[in-house]
This record gives sequence, structure tokens and C-alpha cells, in this order.
Amino acid sequence: MIMKAVCCGKDHSIVIEEKQLRPIKPTEVRIKMERCGVCHTDLHVAHGDFGDKTGTTLGHEGVGKVVEVGHDVAEMMGEGALKVGDRASVAWFFRGCGRCDYCVNGDETLCRQVENAGYTVDGAMAEECIAPANYAVKVPDGLDLSEASSITCAGVTTYKAVKNSKVAPGQWIVVFGIGGLGNLAVQWAKNVFGARVIAVDGNQGALDFAKELGADHALNAFDKDLVAQIQDLTGGSKPIGHGLVAGGAHAAIVTATAKAAFNAAVNSVRAGGTVVGVGLPVETMDLSIPRLVLDGIKIVGSLVGTREDLREAFEFAAQGKVKCKTEDRPIADAPKIFEEMHQGKIRGRMVINFDL
Repeated sequence: MIMKAVCCGKDHSIVIEEKQLRPIKPTEVRIKMERCGVCHTDLHVAHGDFGDKTGTTLGHEGVGKVVEVGHDVAEMMGEGALKVGDRASVAWFFRGCGRCDYCVNGDETLCRQVENAGYTVDGAMAEECIAPANYAVKVPDGLDLSEASSITCAGVTTYKAVKNSKVAPGQWIVVFGIGGLGNLAVQWAKNVFGARVIAVDGNQGALDFAKELGADHALNAFDKDLVAQIQDLTGGSKPIGHGLVAGGAHAAIVTATAKAAFNAAVNSVRAGGTVVGVGLPVETMDLSIPRLVLDGIKIVGSLVGTREDLREAFEFAAQGKVKCKTEDRPIADAPKIFEEMHQGKIRGRMVINFDL
């Protein structure tokens, strides 16, 4: 099978190559890809930020139709086995070892032998892709394919982040950074977890968008009194003795890639609050150890999501709980898309539509 694939070229270029697809193994499926979103992580891989990946097929936001099933799949997976005609996903978490403590105790994305689509193994930005059947999550009927591609990465990443925050219905959560990830975090927090949401961003357009999505309040990240505003909105910022304050959000999620956002998040949560880090700034955040200890603040890193997280996110998306802003483009546009992303011109999610 000769197919077109978007690959890492020499000198950090993006090239469309014709590649030979190998035969599937007994526990794998072959998927005719229909959509694959373009993620900023793909740009990092292409630019060699994680090492030289020349020749690797990019893509970890893939959804498509199963066209071939290995002969051991039905026995291995039982009633829920993928079959020809099903739609399935190819996500960043491509496969774990299935045996370590992380894999067997619900933290499979932390597996030390993890394989990642479009990075350590060939990914989904191709006309066809081979995937391990027990890691390719089924896509619900009725879910728009372009939206499903975004749920496969940005969607499940932010869903897991809100889940890790432990926010309860009616509690306050602050989302720092209302971009491709943050806008979904607002929607999950509001529409699935029933939280009250404060959106924080330095761009007025992003703040207006957050309000459209249901955020209860939208605050400018550059306001000098940002933390005081959050404390006022969530219970009052006046000291109640020994320098303590009663206000503060129950949780904060940081999708922004600036150190200042992480520092503000820590200062914005109440005693016992949780800060979930998703964005990856290169700086080191400031952290008051006495505040951490005396106020019982929890700092949590959140990495994409497990297969079960993705199944849940797909189902909620199919119910219309979240909407992804996407734009379909043909595979021929792939080099141009990566250049636009590098120049900061992308708004929403660019999705390669293999039917165009």
C-alpha cells in the first residue's frame, strides 16, 4: 500500500511523501484516515525540539474508518473489539507497555515505555495508519469527524485537567489562557463539571469568546490587581486574621505558556486549592513553600488523557457539551499550515481532511 503522508523533512521542513505501509500484525488494525488535526506539538516535533525525527509521519489527532482487523483482535478485546467499518482514533498516547504500575493503576500515560503517535512511531497525518487495536478508541456515531480529531488531543487534555482539579459543581475554577486548549477547559468546567468559571487572558477577543462559551467572569491577565479581583469574586480578599484571606478559587488550570500565569494561579486559589499545569513555559515558576505547606496548596501536572478519559470526552462531545473551532484543509496545505502555525497566524484548529 503506497500512501501520502506528512513527514518531518530534512532541516526541519514539512514534506508530503509517498510511503509504503507495512502489513498489520495480529493485534492491530489498519485505519483509512479521514481527519487529522495539526497540533503545536507536531510543530515542536518537526522543528527537532525533541530530537531529530526526520522521516517520521506526523500527527496524533487522527480519526478514520477501520478497513482491516488483525486476526487476534476479536479474542483479545472481546465484546468491545473494533471491527471493519468502525471509526477509531489515533492519539498522542499511542500505546503503553500494559504491565507496569502506571498502566495497571490508571496512569497509563506515564508509562516509561510509552509510544507516542507522530513522535516515537509513525502517526496519523497520512492516508492510512496502523494502530494497536486495544489503544485505538472508538469514535461515537454522530460526532463530527473534525471535532472528534480535536477531542483526540486538545479536548481530552483539557478534560483530564479539569478532572484532575477535583472541582465540584458550584465551586470556582480559574482558567488561565483562553486559546485552543483554554476555550475547551472553560466548556468542560462549565458544561460537564458544573463549576463557576473565571477566564483569564491578555487578549480581549479571547475574553469575549470565553464569555460566549459561558464563563461567569473574564479578566485581563495584565491587570495589576488580577489576584485581588479573583479573590473578591470568589469570597472576598480581606484578611481574616494572621494574614489569611477567605477568598480564592477552589482550583485553577493553566494552559498559558507564561511563568506569570502559573504564579498568578498559585496566588489565586484558596487554602486547600489545586493548581493544574498544562502549558509548558521554559521558565521555572515561583512558589512560596510556607504558603504551599500552611495553606495545603496542591500543584498537579496533567498529561493528555488515558483511553478511558478519551472515551468519556468523546461521549460528552457527542452530547454537544463542548464545541471545537476547526477549519478543514486538504493534505496539500500541510506545509503551509505548519508555516502559519510557526508565524502565530492560526486561530482555532486546522484539520487535514483527507476527502478534500
